[in-house]
Amino acid sequence: MNSLQHAFSERNQKINKIEKIKEVKTPMSVYKELQSISSSGLENLNEEDVSFFLKCFGAFLKKDGKFMLRLRIPGGQLSMMQAARIGELSKAYGEDYIDITTRQQIEMRYIKLENLYRVIKGLDEVGISTFQTGVDNFRNIVTSAFDGLGVLNVIRTKPLIDALQSIFLKQDEWIGTLPRKFNTAILGTTINDCNIYGHDCCFILAQKENETGFNLYLGGRVGVQARDTGLFVKESEVKAAFHAVIHLFKKYGFRDNRNKNRLHFLLEAVGMEAFVEAIKAQSGLQFEDSGKVLAKEEFMLDESGVFDLGQGLSAVHISIPSGIFTGESFIEVARLAEQVEGEIRLSVEQSLYIVTESEKVNSVKESLLFDIYQRYHNTYFNHQIACAGTATCAFGVIANKPDAIAMANFLQKEVPIPGGKVRMYWSACPKGCGIHGVADIGFEGCIAKDAEGNKVDGVHIYLGGKATKEAKEARQLYRSLPLSEAKYMVKRLMEIYRDNRYDDESFESFDSRVLCKLSTDEIVQLIEV
Repeated sequence: MNSLQHAFSERNQKINKIEKIKEVKTPMSVYKELQSISSSGLENLNEEDVSFFLKCFGAFLKKDGKFMLRLRIPGGQLSMMQAARIGELSKAYGEDYIDITTRQQIEMRYIKLENLYRVIKGLDEVGISTFQTGVDNFRNIVTSAFDGLGVLNVIRTKPLIDALQSIFLKQDEWIGTLPRKFNTAILGTTINDCNIYGHDCCFILAQKENETGFNLYLGGRVGVQARDTGLFVKESEVKAAFHAVIHLFKKYGFRDNRNKNRLHFLLEAVGMEAFVEAIKAQSGLQFEDSGKVLAKEEFMLDESGVFDLGQGLSAVHISIPSGIFTGESFIEVARLAEQVEGEIRLSVEQSLYIVTESEKVNSVKESLLFDIYQRYHNTYFNHQIACAGTATCAFGVIANKPDAIAMANFLQKEVPIPGGKVRMYWSACPKGCGIHGVADIGFEGCIAKDAEGNKVDGVHIYLGGKATKEAKEARQLYRSLPLSEAKYMVKRLMEIYRDNRYDDESFESFDSRVLCKLSTDEIVQLIEV
C-alpha cells in the first residue's frame, strides 16, 4: 500500500466548485427532488444540477434544450416488458428515437425537462435504472450478447454482473465519488464480442488446470488495452476482487487532472505489481496465477441474419445501422420476442438479437421488422459501430453516424463480399467513443483540407486492430483524409481483401496473415496503385 499512498500524496488534489457543493448536496438528495426539478422550467435549473447531479442518474441537457437519457441495461439483457416500456416512452416523450450504444445501453433523446421525471419513473417501474450512467461513476457492465446461451457459453455471467452492481448501484458512498468513470466487462463465452480488453476492469474467461474462472486484466481505456494482472479469479472470488479494485481506485485514484484520472494512470504511477499486492491485501485473498484465456474463437455473422448458437438455439440478428433505432421498432422487438418465447440481447456493436429455439426462427424472419433490416445483413453493416456525432454530441467533429452509413452503403454496392467480416468502427472525435482503435478499419473524425485547400469533414484511418486471439491497437494508415476521398481508399482496401482472402477468412485474420507483414507505406502503395 505504501507506493499507492505515495503516488496519491504526490498528485495535487484540487477541490473544484462541484466538490465543495457535494459537501452539502448529494446526488440522492437531488434525485428526491427530481419531480419538482422537472416542473420548474429550464430557466430555473441550477448550474451544478445540469453539469453534475442530473448526469449522475443519466440525464444530459443538450444544446436543443432537451435531455438525453442513458439507460443502464446490465449485460445488454432486456425482458419483453422492459423493451416494450422503452419503446412506449420513446414514442411518447422522445420523438420515437433510440440509440443503442457500445456499452449495451440505450440512449433516449429529445426528452423535455417537464417529462424527465415521468420517463425515469416509468423506466423504474419495470426495473430499468438510469443511475450512475454518466460522469464519475460505474458505467454499464458489459458481457457477450450470448451470455448463458448455447455452446459458446462456459460461465453465465449475468448473476455475477448483478452481484457487482449490488456493491455500487444507488449506494450513496459510490454515486459520483470516483476519481473518474469506471468501465467493467466480464466475459464467460469463448468469443470476444464485447471488446473485453478495452475496459478499466476486465474479467476474461480462462482455465486453470481443471477449473474455469477469469483472468483479471486492468487499465484499459481509449487507445490502451488492459494489462494482465497475473491473477486467476474464481467465480466465487469475482465480487471480492472487484470490490478491492474499486476501493483502491476510489481511495488512491488521482483527482487533479481529468485527462489523467482513469485507473490506467494510477497503475502507470505505482506499477502493476504493487497494485496486485494491494488487491490481495484489500480482499484478503491470495488468488492463483493466471490461467489460459479461452475467449479466442472467431465470431462471424453472415447475410442470413441468423446465428446458430447450438443446443437448439439460434440468434436472429437485427442489424441496426449506426445503432439508430426507433421506439416503434423496439415495441415490435418485444412483441416478436414474446411470440417466440425468446430473449432480447443488445450487442456492443450497436445491434440486437432475438434468441429463440431454432425451430421458431422463421416466425421472426417473416416479420416486417426483419424485412426492413434484412438489407443491412452484409459485410459492412453486420459489425459496424458509430458513436454520436455533431448532431447530438458537443465533442463531435463530424456527423459520424450518417458518414458510417454512407460508407457502408457505398462499399456494399461497389465491393460486396459474401461471407466476409470487417469491423468498421467510427469515432466522431479523438475521445474514441466508437472504439475505432480496436477496429479492423477505424475512423476518427477530424477536419481535413480538400484539393483547393478548403476545410472539409475528414477522418484519420486506422488499420489492423485485434480482438479475437489477441488484444492490439490499430496502426494509423491515413491522416486527415477528406471523407470524399476516404471512401475510395477503403474501397481499394476492400478489393485487396476480397481478391486475396481465404474462404470464410475475416479481415482480422487476413490482416494478420498478409497486411501485418507490410509497412504502412507499402499498404498505401497497394491502395493507391
